Amino acid sequence: MTAAVRRLPGRLVGTAFGRAVLACLALAGWALWSGGLFDGPVARQVRASSVYAAPGVDLDRAAAERVIGNRRLVVLMMRPGADLPGACHDTERATQGTLVLAMSRDGDDWDTYGCSRIGGDSPRDIGRSMAVETVIGRGADAFVDRPVEALKVVVLNYDRMVRAGLVPDGGRTISPSLPRYLLAGGAVGGVVAGAAVLWLGGRRAGRLADARRAGRDARADERAALGAVTAVLAQQIIDLDATGGPAYRRLAGDYAGLLDEVSGADSGDSVGRLRERVEELSRRAADLASGGKPRATPRRAPGATAGRGRKRTRGRGRR
Repeated sequence: MTAAVRRLPGRLVGTAFGRAVLACLALAGWALWSGGLFDGPVARQVRASSVYAAPGVDLDRAAAERVIGNRRLVVLMMRPGADLPGACHDTERATQGTLVLAMSRDGDDWDTYGCSRIGGDSPRDIGRSMAVETVIGRGADAFVDRPVEALKVVVLNYDRMVRAGLVPDGGRTISPSLPRYLLAGGAVGGVVAGAAVLWLGGRRAGRLADARRAGRDARADERAALGAVTAVLAQQIIDLDATGGPAYRRLAGDYAGLLDEVSGADSGDSVGRLRERVEELSRRAADLASGGKPRATPRRAPGATAGRGRKRTRGRGRR
Protein backbone atom coordinates (compact mmCIF):
# COMPACT_ATOMS: atom_id res chain seq x y z
CA MET A 1 0.00 0.00 0.00
CA THR A 2 2.79 2.43 0.91
CA ALA A 3 4.74 1.64 -2.25
CA ALA A 4 1.66 2.21 -4.38
CA VAL A 5 1.07 5.58 -2.70
CA ARG A 6 4.69 6.55 -3.32
CA ARG A 7 4.44 5.61 -6.99
CA LEU A 8 1.20 7.58 -7.44
CA PRO A 9 2.85 11.05 -7.80
CA GLY A 10 5.24 9.69 -10.42
CA ARG A 11 2.38 8.18 -12.40
CA LEU A 12 0.40 11.41 -12.08
CA VAL A 13 3.27 13.55 -13.36
CA GLY A 14 3.88 11.12 -16.20
CA THR A 15 0.44 11.70 -17.71
CA ALA A 16 -0.91 14.69 -19.61
CA PHE A 17 -3.74 15.05 -17.10
CA GLY A 18 -1.28 15.10 -14.20
CA ARG A 19 0.89 17.74 -15.83
CA ALA A 20 -2.20 19.86 -16.54
CA VAL A 21 -3.27 19.56 -12.89
CA LEU A 22 0.18 20.62 -11.67
CA ALA A 23 0.19 23.58 -14.08
CA CYS A 24 -3.23 24.68 -12.81
CA LEU A 25 -2.06 24.37 -9.20
CA ALA A 26 1.05 26.45 -9.95
CA LEU A 27 -1.04 29.08 -11.70
CA ALA A 28 -3.54 29.17 -8.84
CA GLY A 29 -0.71 29.59 -6.32
CA TRP A 30 0.76 32.41 -8.39
CA ALA A 31 -2.64 34.09 -8.59
CA LEU A 32 -3.15 33.84 -4.82
CA TRP A 33 0.32 35.20 -4.09
CA SER A 34 0.06 38.10 -6.53
CA GLY A 35 -3.50 38.77 -5.40
CA GLY A 36 -2.38 39.43 -1.85
CA LEU A 37 -2.76 36.12 -0.06
CA PHE A 38 0.18 36.94 2.24
CA ASP A 39 -0.57 40.67 2.54
CA GLY A 40 -1.16 42.27 5.90
CA PRO A 41 -4.38 44.08 6.78
CA VAL A 42 -3.02 47.42 5.56
CA ALA A 43 -1.95 46.17 2.12
CA ARG A 44 -5.14 44.14 1.75
CA GLN A 45 -7.25 47.24 2.39
CA VAL A 46 -5.44 49.63 0.04
CA ARG A 47 -5.46 47.22 -2.92
CA ALA A 48 -8.94 48.49 -3.71
CA SER A 49 -9.17 51.63 -1.61
CA SER A 50 -7.29 54.93 -1.28
CA VAL A 51 -7.60 55.20 2.51
CA TYR A 52 -6.68 52.95 5.41
CA ALA A 53 -7.73 53.75 8.94
CA ALA A 54 -6.21 51.70 11.75
CA PRO A 55 -8.53 50.40 14.48
CA GLY A 56 -9.14 53.15 17.01
CA VAL A 57 -8.55 56.00 14.56
CA ASP A 58 -11.53 58.37 14.30
CA LEU A 59 -11.91 58.85 10.55
CA ASP A 60 -14.89 58.99 8.24
CA ARG A 61 -13.55 56.67 5.57
CA ALA A 62 -16.30 57.36 3.07
CA ALA A 63 -15.69 61.13 3.29
CA ALA A 64 -11.92 60.59 3.10
CA GLU A 65 -12.27 58.48 -0.06
CA ARG A 66 -14.45 61.16 -1.65
CA VAL A 67 -11.80 63.77 -0.88
CA ILE A 68 -8.99 61.74 -2.48
CA GLY A 69 -11.10 60.59 -5.39
CA ASN A 70 -9.32 58.71 -8.17
CA ARG A 71 -5.94 60.32 -7.68
CA ARG A 72 -2.75 58.31 -7.51
CA LEU A 73 -2.65 58.89 -3.80
CA VAL A 74 -2.99 56.45 -0.91
CA VAL A 75 -3.22 57.68 2.71
CA LEU A 76 -2.62 55.44 5.72
CA MET A 77 -4.09 56.74 8.97
CA MET A 78 -2.18 54.85 11.66
CA ARG A 79 -2.47 54.87 15.44
CA PRO A 80 -0.16 57.14 17.46
CA GLY A 81 3.32 55.65 17.81
CA ALA A 82 2.90 53.25 14.87
CA ASP A 83 5.82 52.32 12.62
CA LEU A 84 5.06 54.57 9.65
CA PRO A 85 8.02 53.48 7.44
CA GLY A 86 7.12 49.84 8.05
CA ALA A 87 3.45 50.44 7.20
CA CYS A 88 4.49 52.27 4.04
CA HIS A 89 6.83 49.54 2.90
CA ASP A 90 4.31 46.78 3.67
CA THR A 91 2.06 48.19 0.95
CA GLU A 92 4.74 48.14 -1.77
CA ARG A 93 3.13 45.52 -4.03
CA ALA A 94 -0.42 46.72 -3.37
CA THR A 95 0.20 50.39 -4.21
CA GLN A 96 2.32 50.29 -7.37
CA GLY A 97 2.12 53.52 -9.38
CA THR A 98 0.87 55.65 -6.47
CA LEU A 99 2.15 58.09 -3.86
CA VAL A 100 1.69 56.70 -0.34
CA LEU A 101 1.49 58.91 2.76
CA ALA A 102 1.45 57.29 6.20
CA MET A 103 0.16 59.57 8.98
CA SER A 104 -0.26 59.26 12.74
CA ARG A 105 -1.07 61.79 15.42
CA ASP A 106 1.90 62.95 17.50
CA GLY A 107 0.60 65.32 20.15
CA ASP A 108 -0.45 68.53 18.44
CA ASP A 109 1.11 67.58 15.08
CA TRP A 110 0.94 64.92 12.41
CA ASP A 111 3.84 62.53 12.10
CA THR A 112 4.09 61.77 8.36
CA TYR A 113 6.14 59.48 6.18
CA GLY A 114 5.83 59.38 2.40
CA CYS A 115 6.99 56.85 -0.18
CA SER A 116 6.58 57.42 -3.88
CA ARG A 117 6.12 54.50 -6.26
CA ILE A 118 5.41 56.53 -9.34
CA GLY A 119 8.87 57.18 -10.83
CA GLY A 120 11.65 54.89 -11.94
CA ASP A 121 15.16 54.22 -10.65
CA SER A 122 17.03 56.97 -12.52
CA PRO A 123 18.72 59.74 -10.47
CA ARG A 124 16.19 62.27 -11.73
CA ASP A 125 13.25 60.09 -10.68
CA ILE A 126 14.82 59.44 -7.29
CA GLY A 127 15.31 63.17 -6.68
CA ARG A 128 11.75 63.90 -7.78
CA SER A 129 10.42 61.18 -5.48
CA MET A 130 12.28 62.63 -2.50
CA ALA A 131 10.83 66.09 -3.19
CA VAL A 132 7.33 64.67 -3.51
CA GLU A 133 7.63 62.66 -0.30
CA THR A 134 8.78 65.79 1.56
CA VAL A 135 6.12 68.18 0.23
CA ILE A 136 3.03 65.96 0.30
CA GLY A 137 2.35 66.30 4.07
CA ARG A 138 2.99 70.03 4.50
CA GLY A 139 0.29 72.10 6.18
CA ALA A 140 -1.64 69.15 7.60
CA ASP A 141 -0.58 69.97 11.18
CA ALA A 142 -3.17 72.75 11.31
CA PHE A 143 -5.95 70.17 11.31
CA VAL A 144 -4.85 67.57 13.85
CA ASP A 145 -8.33 67.20 15.32
CA ARG A 146 -9.99 67.05 11.88
CA PRO A 147 -8.46 64.23 9.79
CA VAL A 148 -10.72 64.83 6.76
CA GLU A 149 -9.65 68.48 6.61
CA ALA A 150 -6.02 67.36 6.90
CA LEU A 151 -6.61 65.08 3.91
CA LYS A 152 -7.92 68.06 1.94
CA VAL A 153 -4.59 69.80 2.53
CA VAL A 154 -2.73 66.67 1.38
CA VAL A 155 -4.85 66.53 -1.77
CA LEU A 156 -4.16 70.22 -2.41
CA ASN A 157 -0.40 69.56 -2.17
CA TYR A 158 -0.80 66.63 -4.55
CA ASP A 159 -2.63 68.74 -7.14
CA ARG A 160 0.05 71.42 -6.94
CA MET A 161 2.75 68.83 -7.63
CA VAL A 162 0.74 67.52 -10.60
CA ARG A 163 0.61 71.05 -12.05
CA ALA A 164 4.35 71.42 -11.39
CA GLY A 165 5.08 68.19 -13.26
CA LEU A 166 6.49 66.36 -10.22
CA VAL A 167 3.65 63.84 -10.25
CA PRO A 168 2.15 62.50 -13.51
CA ASP A 169 -1.47 63.38 -14.14
CA GLY A 170 -4.09 60.67 -14.39
CA GLY A 171 -6.18 58.44 -12.20
CA ARG A 172 -5.26 55.30 -10.33
CA THR A 173 -6.08 52.07 -12.13
CA ILE A 174 -6.81 48.92 -10.13
CA SER A 175 -6.66 45.83 -12.30
CA PRO A 176 -6.47 42.13 -11.44
CA SER A 177 -3.09 40.47 -11.59
CA LEU A 178 -1.92 38.55 -14.65
CA PRO A 179 -2.56 35.08 -13.14
CA ARG A 180 -6.21 35.99 -12.64
CA TYR A 181 -6.50 36.83 -16.31
CA LEU A 182 -4.81 33.53 -17.13
CA LEU A 183 -7.13 31.62 -14.84
CA ALA A 184 -10.15 33.34 -16.35
CA GLY A 185 -8.89 32.62 -19.86
CA GLY A 186 -8.12 29.04 -18.89
CA ALA A 187 -11.62 28.63 -17.46
CA VAL A 188 -13.21 29.98 -20.62
CA GLY A 189 -10.90 27.89 -22.77
CA GLY A 190 -11.68 24.82 -20.69
CA VAL A 191 -15.42 25.36 -21.09
CA VAL A 192 -15.08 25.87 -24.85
CA ALA A 193 -12.75 22.88 -25.23
CA GLY A 194 -15.03 20.72 -23.08
CA ALA A 195 -18.06 21.72 -25.12
CA ALA A 196 -16.17 20.97 -28.34
CA VAL A 197 -15.06 17.58 -27.02
CA LEU A 198 -18.61 16.75 -25.95
CA TRP A 199 -19.95 17.83 -29.33
CA LEU A 200 -17.38 15.81 -31.25
CA GLY A 201 -17.86 12.87 -28.93
CA GLY A 202 -21.62 13.06 -29.40
CA ARG A 203 -21.22 13.11 -33.17
CA ARG A 204 -18.88 10.12 -33.05
CA ALA A 205 -21.20 8.24 -30.70
CA GLY A 206 -24.12 9.04 -32.98
CA ARG A 207 -22.26 7.73 -36.04
CA LEU A 208 -21.27 4.56 -34.19
CA ALA A 209 -24.84 4.04 -32.96
CA ASP A 210 -26.18 4.59 -36.48
CA ALA A 211 -23.66 2.13 -37.90
CA ARG A 212 -24.60 -0.46 -35.25
CA ARG A 213 -28.29 0.07 -35.96
CA ALA A 214 -27.72 -0.32 -39.70
CA GLY A 215 -25.75 -3.51 -39.04
CA ARG A 216 -28.51 -4.87 -36.82
CA ASP A 217 -31.12 -4.05 -39.46
CA ALA A 218 -29.03 -5.74 -42.15
CA ARG A 219 -28.57 -8.84 -40.02
CA ALA A 220 -32.30 -8.89 -39.24
CA ASP A 221 -33.08 -8.71 -42.96
CA GLU A 222 -30.64 -11.54 -43.66
CA ARG A 223 -32.18 -13.68 -40.92
CA ALA A 224 -35.65 -12.93 -42.29
CA ALA A 225 -34.54 -13.99 -45.76
CA LEU A 226 -32.94 -17.14 -44.31
CA GLY A 227 -36.19 -17.93 -42.49
CA ALA A 228 -38.14 -17.52 -45.71
CA VAL A 229 -35.98 -19.88 -47.76
CA THR A 230 -35.96 -22.33 -44.86
CA ALA A 231 -39.76 -22.30 -44.80
CA VAL A 232 -39.79 -22.96 -48.56
CA LEU A 233 -37.41 -25.90 -48.04
CA ALA A 234 -39.63 -27.27 -45.26
CA GLN A 235 -42.65 -27.19 -47.57
CA GLN A 236 -40.66 -28.99 -50.26
CA ILE A 237 -39.71 -31.74 -47.81
CA ILE A 238 -43.33 -32.08 -46.68
CA ASP A 239 -44.43 -32.44 -50.29
CA LEU A 240 -41.83 -35.19 -50.78
CA ASP A 241 -42.96 -37.15 -47.72
CA ALA A 242 -44.88 -39.65 -49.84
CA THR A 243 -41.89 -40.51 -51.99
CA GLY A 244 -39.72 -41.94 -49.19
CA GLY A 245 -36.50 -43.60 -50.20
CA PRO A 246 -32.89 -43.21 -49.05
CA ALA A 247 -32.42 -39.89 -50.85
CA TYR A 248 -35.43 -38.41 -49.11
CA ARG A 249 -34.27 -39.65 -45.69
CA ARG A 250 -30.80 -38.14 -46.23
CA LEU A 251 -32.41 -34.86 -47.28
CA ALA A 252 -34.69 -34.85 -44.21
CA GLY A 253 -31.74 -35.66 -41.92
CA ASP A 254 -29.65 -32.87 -43.39
CA TYR A 255 -32.58 -30.51 -42.99
CA ALA A 256 -33.04 -31.52 -39.32
CA GLY A 257 -29.33 -30.92 -38.61
CA LEU A 258 -29.50 -27.59 -40.39
CA LEU A 259 -32.40 -26.31 -38.28
CA ASP A 260 -30.24 -26.09 -35.12
CA GLU A 261 -27.68 -23.98 -36.93
CA VAL A 262 -30.36 -21.76 -38.47
CA SER A 263 -31.93 -21.02 -35.06
CA GLY A 264 -28.53 -19.99 -33.61
CA ALA A 265 -27.28 -17.97 -36.58
CA ASP A 266 -26.29 -14.38 -35.69
CA SER A 267 -23.37 -13.02 -37.71
CA GLY A 268 -23.63 -12.09 -41.35
CA ASP A 269 -21.10 -14.71 -42.44
CA SER A 270 -22.92 -17.58 -40.75
CA VAL A 271 -26.29 -16.42 -42.14
CA GLY A 272 -24.89 -16.27 -45.67
CA ARG A 273 -23.27 -19.68 -45.34
CA LEU A 274 -26.47 -21.22 -44.00
CA ARG A 275 -28.51 -19.66 -46.78
CA GLU A 276 -26.24 -21.29 -49.34
CA ARG A 277 -26.75 -24.65 -47.62
CA VAL A 278 -30.51 -24.14 -47.54
CA GLU A 279 -30.50 -23.30 -51.25
CA GLU A 280 -28.43 -26.43 -51.91
CA LEU A 281 -30.95 -28.60 -50.02
CA SER A 282 -33.76 -26.86 -51.88
CA ARG A 283 -32.14 -27.87 -55.19
CA ARG A 284 -31.83 -31.44 -53.97
CA ALA A 285 -35.52 -31.42 -53.02
CA ALA A 286 -36.40 -30.07 -56.44
CA ASP A 287 -34.34 -32.82 -58.07
CA LEU A 288 -36.18 -35.44 -56.01
CA ALA A 289 -39.49 -33.89 -56.96
CA SER A 290 -38.55 -34.16 -60.66
CA GLY A 291 -37.84 -37.84 -60.34
CA GLY A 292 -34.20 -37.76 -59.31
CA LYS A 293 -33.03 -36.05 -62.50
CA PRO A 294 -31.21 -32.74 -62.20
CA ARG A 295 -33.08 -29.88 -63.73
CA ALA A 296 -31.70 -28.92 -67.09
CA THR A 297 -30.95 -25.35 -67.83
CA PRO A 298 -32.61 -24.33 -71.11
CA ARG A 299 -30.12 -23.63 -73.87
CA ARG A 300 -30.63 -21.33 -76.81
CA ALA A 301 -30.02 -22.29 -80.38
CA PRO A 302 -26.57 -21.39 -81.70
CA GLY A 303 -27.81 -18.59 -83.88
CA ALA A 304 -30.53 -17.31 -81.61
CA THR A 305 -28.47 -14.63 -79.92
CA ALA A 306 -26.76 -13.49 -83.09
CA GLY A 307 -30.02 -13.18 -84.91
CA ARG A 308 -31.82 -11.32 -82.16
CA GLY A 309 -32.80 -7.83 -83.17
CA ARG A 310 -32.33 -8.41 -86.93
CA LYS A 311 -35.20 -7.51 -89.19
CA ARG A 312 -36.38 -10.45 -91.32
CA THR A 313 -36.66 -9.55 -94.98
CA ARG A 314 -37.99 -11.46 -97.87
CA GLY A 315 -35.58 -12.68 -100.42
CA ARG A 316 -35.49 -11.17 -103.83
CA GLY A 317 -37.95 -13.01 -106.01
CA ARG A 318 -40.19 -14.16 -103.07
CA ARG A 319 -43.59 -12.63 -102.83
